[in-house]
Amino acid sequence: MGLGRSAVVLGGSAAGLCAAGALAPHFDQVLVLERDELPAEAEHRRGVPQSKHPHFLLNSGRRAIGKLFPGFEEDLIAAGGLHLMPSLDAAYLDGDGWAARKRSSMTMIYSSRILIERVLRDKVRELPNVVIREGVTVTGLTVRNGQITGVDFAAEHVDADFVVDAMGRGSSVGTWLVAAGWPEPEVRTLDAKVTYTSRWYALPTERPASWWWQHLVIMPTLDKREHPAEHEFLVNFFPIEGNRVIACMGSWGIDMPRTSDTFVESARRVRTPLFAAAMDECAATSEVHLTRSTGNKWRRYDRWARPPQGLAFVGDSICAFNPFYAQGISSAAGSALLLREHLARTGRLDAGFSARFLAAQRKLLDVPWRLAMARDQGYACAEGTETLPEWRRRIVAAMSGPAFSLIVGAAREYEVVDEHFSKVFNMDESLGQMMRNPKVIAGLVRFGIRAALGRRRVPYGFDPQTEPPATDYSPTPAAAR
Repeated sequence: MGLGRSAVVLGGSAAGLCAAGALAPHFDQVLVLERDELPAEAEHRRGVPQSKHPHFLLNSGRRAIGKLFPGFEEDLIAAGGLHLMPSLDAAYLDGDGWAARKRSSMTMIYSSRILIERVLRDKVRELPNVVIREGVTVTGLTVRNGQITGVDFAAEHVDADFVVDAMGRGSSVGTWLVAAGWPEPEVRTLDAKVTYTSRWYALPTERPASWWWQHLVIMPTLDKREHPAEHEFLVNFFPIEGNRVIACMGSWGIDMPRTSDTFVESARRVRTPLFAAAMDECAATSEVHLTRSTGNKWRRYDRWARPPQGLAFVGDSICAFNPFYAQGISSAAGSALLLREHLARTGRLDAGFSARFLAAQRKLLDVPWRLAMARDQGYACAEGTETLPEWRRRIVAAMSGPAFSLIVGAAREYEVVDEHFSKVFNMDESLGQMMRNPKVIAGLVRFGIRAALGRRRVPYGFDPQTEPPATDYSPTPAAAR
């Protein structure tokens, strides 16, 4: 189809499936090699332990996947995904209390990770030149004169004009490349010791009358006085398909509950009784699932003077993020779409192509990377190459929480702040770009002054010990300017 006879994707998770969609228009055959046996339905599998926790599909990811696989969003909703507006459909506890319910520019699709991957597998299987082989463990790459020419697995070998590494955090591709003569890649790391724990629940057939909300979010406290450790938790009561929710608690550097009993006990000590009360209304359908492998890690293949020809990286195999920030699938999809665009513009898969793609991918990955650093660098427990001097860390720790609350508060009252904050959250714009916008700065300043004078346009700080207010406080178009 223009660039070669055969392309191989290493890994059949979300990143690998997106990569297959990117390669299909440009090669006669695309072979996806996956270690697990892939389920026909939306089910958990060993190779994706993260599937047991909540997954946001950010707008940038939705858009990228939609370009790779037209109709994906519609198919995901038809399969049970929920298209919601978080500011209107979520009860949000930040700072001193509940935020007001209101309309905004941001919508999201809520579903489980396993449903996202099932729909992606269905879309990939519709491509006539893509084959998925399951139960395959890749053991190495073949290299000739600086070019990747094939893939070894079990007792087999397949020639390849192009290979994509989508094997995740534990990928061995970097090790194989070093053995073949490339230097050790620079690796940037920051592990803020995030641990989170989740349990799945079935919602009641009839929701309580007070549940106007579908999603419950409890942000860590900003209170510096003595308080239970659970007040430091980031908590989600996250809706998914099938009238189910995932109850999730996470923290930076705090031991998390591992058993059903301790999970429920901790839930009763978070900042609002609503979380535990909501769990009491539901029926648990799983054990407690705990994850600790959450560090940020960026393998800087883009800094090699002569990168391998015929090889690209997508997803966690090149850049893995703290999963709290929901950047993984969207970043992988963005890299896959970028790859497709570069393949469409090139005539040769030479070293120049590899260098150009890696340079463009670096710019794409830099946006979510900086967002992750903006918070994780403030934690004293953080380790890695990207830790800050103590005086800078203290500044970040003191400013990141209040700054985030300021932006969220201003977004509730000023349309321009809401628009750009939505772009930043969804990785359509960098935080730096937003903060260089004079209209955004003006909105933040106005909000800060009005909040200090007690003259907020939208009420805020409703008592967290009571139910969040159901009133829609959406400002009028004139007031939102």
